[in-house]
Amino acid sequence: MTVVKVENPFNQEMIAELALSTWDELDAMLQQAADTFADKAQRLAAHERIAILNRCAGLMLEQKDELAMLIATEGGKPLKDAIIEVDRAIDGVQLAAKELLGLKGEQIPMDLTAAGAGRLAFTYREPIGPVVAVSAFNHPLNLIVHQVAPAIAVNAPILIKPANDTPLSAKKFVELLYQAGLEEKWCRFFLAKREDTERAVTDPRTAFFTFIGSPGVGWYLRSKLAPGTRCALEHGGAAPVIVDKQVDIDAILPSIVKGGFYHSGQVCVSVQRIYVDNHILDDFVQKLVEQVGKLVVGDAREGNTDCGPLIRPKECQRVAEWVDQAKQSGAQIPIGGKALTVTLYEPTVILNPSDDLNVSSKEIFGPVVCVYGYDHITEAYQRANNVPFSFQAAVYTQSLEVALQAQHQLEASAVMVNDHSAFRVDWMPFAGRKESGYGIGGIPYTMHDFTEEKMVVIKLPT
Repeated sequence: MTVVKVENPFNQEMIAELALSTWDELDAMLQQAADTFADKAQRLAAHERIAILNRCAGLMLEQKDELAMLIATEGGKPLKDAIIEVDRAIDGVQLAAKELLGLKGEQIPMDLTAAGAGRLAFTYREPIGPVVAVSAFNHPLNLIVHQVAPAIAVNAPILIKPANDTPLSAKKFVELLYQAGLEEKWCRFFLAKREDTERAVTDPRTAFFTFIGSPGVGWYLRSKLAPGTRCALEHGGAAPVIVDKQVDIDAILPSIVKGGFYHSGQVCVSVQRIYVDNHILDDFVQKLVEQVGKLVVGDAREGNTDCGPLIRPKECQRVAEWVDQAKQSGAQIPIGGKALTVTLYEPTVILNPSDDLNVSSKEIFGPVVCVYGYDHITEAYQRANNVPFSFQAAVYTQSLEVALQAQHQLEASAVMVNDHSAFRVDWMPFAGRKESGYGIGGIPYTMHDFTEEKMVVIKLPT
């Protein structure tokens, strides 16, 4: 039996072993999902689904502390942020239940021409079919909720594969759904070899594929999908932040530091590239360095930790190599710039690295932010947009003109004004453009994706 060993990224201590599913087991899961979906008599009424989701949310609330510690232990997310993730996950499960109130069709007017007269038409939404979900490590509970809860809400059977590094939170969530009354045929947890996971994703029985992870894997799997399979991809970015000269630096820095170093930068919309007007650049960098220097780095399970470990040693090594490359090219490193252990990396600020370096052109996914001076704000927009990623962006300004200009000029699916690029609530649309993704996330939008509109036209008696 092949197993996945789950380790605490802080000290590499093994905390669990989970068996990988064989293809025969995955094939059986897919077939059960297809059979369950095909037999409409098995579908749960809306009130039953609402009750299950709400009971699950109640169980999560009862076990909030244990869930947060599990996130911190397997994923290295600081405990205070893990607690927030559990709160969001609970809210997300409840949101999926509430969104059923708005999942509806509409009446279509038919007598606009003589050809349609004498008919009544309306639409409604029905589940799309079996869903296969593949998720990422950085929000090991909330990302699972974003994929699984919408499927349960709309009666779409789902197979969920979490990241091999952080499967325990997902497994626990699925168990809580069962405890809340969901039959196993509606939701299956699995881990598998890459080739078996790919086989499940690309199987013709899979009606929808939802993916959260790296662009290379996501775009590759999309290219292999069976004809008719729909998908949504959520990848990473290299989020730009524009800082106008008309700002109160002291007031905005806590937001920027949080957006850049939350979960040690392992967030797809984490603040990465900060473009600052040269009139205030020196003052900004000095104060930023002071704030970054106060961050506590260490074991994520400790309540005062701000920055925990990177998920695995090779990621820490990669970040170190990218920062060293910037240093060797002439960029300044006013704070940080070295690994503390095999997975802990110092919170780091890089000043004016060239645009062609990895730290400027790729997603760092580590506790590193880059700061660039600009003379004119149009230069900042051009440089901010000059990457193959486009997700969320931000601008800090006291000028309405600059705010409106930024939202127009920045290539992003969302522009935050006077807030960091990593801001999100779970009912808002969340989408990557260009290489950053395909489709729209957010629980209501995912529920829409997991359903299809059907129209009924009734010819009325004359």
